[in-house]
Amino acid sequence: MRKAPTILHLDMDAFYASAEQASKPSLRGKAVVVGGLGPRGVVATASYEARVFGVHSAMPMGQARRLAPNAAYLVPRFGLYKAISEQVMGLLRELSPLVEPLSLDEAFVDLEAGGTAWDEASARLAGAKLRADIRAVTGLTGSVGLAASKMLAKIGSEQAKPDGLVVIEPGTERALLGPMSVRILPGVGPATGDHLRRAGIHTVDEIVEAGEDELVRLLGKAHGHGLYAMALAYDERPVVAERETKSVSVEDTYDVDIHDRVRVSLEVQRLADRCVRRLRGAGLSGRTIVLKVRRYDFSTLTRSETLRGPTDDPAVVREAALRLLEGVDSTGGVRLLGVGVSGLADFTQEDLFAQAAGERVESAAEEEVDEVAVPEVTAVAERRWVAGHDVRHAEYGHGWVQGSGLGRVTVRFETPDSEPGRVRTFLVEDPALEPAEPLPLTEEVPGAQASASSVPASLPKSRSGNGGGAATSRP
Repeated sequence: MRKAPTILHLDMDAFYASAEQASKPSLRGKAVVVGGLGPRGVVATASYEARVFGVHSAMPMGQARRLAPNAAYLVPRFGLYKAISEQVMGLLRELSPLVEPLSLDEAFVDLEAGGTAWDEASARLAGAKLRADIRAVTGLTGSVGLAASKMLAKIGSEQAKPDGLVVIEPGTERALLGPMSVRILPGVGPATGDHLRRAGIHTVDEIVEAGEDELVRLLGKAHGHGLYAMALAYDERPVVAERETKSVSVEDTYDVDIHDRVRVSLEVQRLADRCVRRLRGAGLSGRTIVLKVRRYDFSTLTRSETLRGPTDDPAVVREAALRLLEGVDSTGGVRLLGVGVSGLADFTQEDLFAQAAGERVESAAEEEVDEVAVPEVTAVAERRWVAGHDVRHAEYGHGWVQGSGLGRVTVRFETPDSEPGRVRTFLVEDPALEPAEPLPLTEEVPGAQASASSVPASLPKSRSGNGGGAATSRP
């Protein structure tokens, strides 16, 4: 008996860039690139208008600027993206208890487990309603694939982009997969793809023609068997509701290598504090402190220290990270630093405070770190006006930073539901200008049963950058 297409894969359309377009009326319908803007920055997401010029995610930002010099280049606002993601994931959990998030903007859902769908017709209705609800609640669009397996559902959502829905009907899977590149299959990355290409295997059909034994010879037993099954459209992987968090970490890449050892120490302390804030936000603690250092020559060193018990104390994590730093040679410069905590638990051990410096941490030293070192770094960052980030002016209200330099900052004053706003320039130290929190993209939609008709009349019908209009459902 053929399985019904009740596995749903949702992928939000150009998520970061679409959120920025929705937030900034002056950028709707224009090329937007989100990512790190420094010399070593990379593209996180490009709007569909920017993709026309060849810009894509993971591309070096310098190359993106050459391809699309007139695009808007913005630094990510992860707080906003996470808030939108939580709204979307909430809608998914209304469909089923089995929701497997893959990232902020992507997830699998087992509709049958939630009693939401049991055949093709009910699955199609559930997918269409989900897309309407997402649009009503967030103002953004997502693409949906529906199939009998996770692999095929993900392929379906890719075919549906942007702003569409594709159902892969039972019995059509092999014909669909056959002419596709081997890279479409899970587990086939660049290295495996090149290996297969050198063996004359380019498409899924050619994998099947080569046979299972040949794949095992080329790729090994486990990988060969698994890939052959995928080529035959067999994918028995279940939707897993919760993935256990194994570690919490933060890292920064610096535009210019850091040579000053004191600056490196301050950065490690700042990263340790950020890591602990993220750890506490997840209600977790951890036993193992990890330091990551990428040096000027791209060599990457990782050092770790395991405590006697789990902690979420910032002083403990700072001291451990600094001890790890003592064993790292940073001569020549540091281009990346990271601090992480693993060995996670949902409780802390109260007596770990003294452990941080071998049973001799003194409160005066801790206060010195808290009150001198960390705020000194933070104070500099607060007056650094970041492109794309939110600000508020005492006279002109809410806006966002278009750019800064030479002691001045340019701000466009507009909100998600306003007309494109005016641009004004201020001194970077203007006391009337201050950082602000992002505004909601839509008016709040009461209740869980939002529908497309709930979209506020003042908002555009589509902000995904694909020109608007009704969502297309493809057969």
